[in-house]
Amino acid sequence: MLSALEVVTTVVVGLMVGVEFSVAFVMNPILNALPEDSAQLGHAHGGRMLGAVMPFWYIGSLALVAVWAVAGRHHHGAGLVVTAGALLLLSVVMSILLLVPINNRNKTWTPENRPQDWKEQMNRWNRFHYVRVADIVAAFALLVAALA
Repeated sequence: MLSALEVVTTVVVGLMVGVEFSVAFVMNPILNALPEDSAQLGHAHGGRMLGAVMPFWYIGSLALVAVWAVAGRHHHGAGLVVTAGALLLLSVVMSILLLVPINNRNKTWTPENRPQDWKEQMNRWNRFHYVRVADIVAAFALLVAALA
């Protein structure tokens, strides 16, 4: 049963990492290359779409890692799993404190009501997002190492 939990957790976290990596290094560059109104509308739509699902994915990933850490506390790699859990917890806290407030504003913007500094706010979100991606990539790597 522990093996199934380990695999499911690693896949769930790995998929989350893939989505967030693609947002940072594929989708945002594509959106930023579009004309200003289209770019802003694309970012707002992405903020609404991913903003609806990612909280469940982040919390669910953290919960799965916590269950793995408890269930596998006497097994090889337990310390790696606990460290991965701490990194995922950091990503959740970082999201709530830094990224979600910007995203909540962004997802309501239109070309008619966006603030003058909307690009600066999106650039700030991107910088925080790069740090979060590095954090969850490290967590994923630790989970993979714990399996080995």
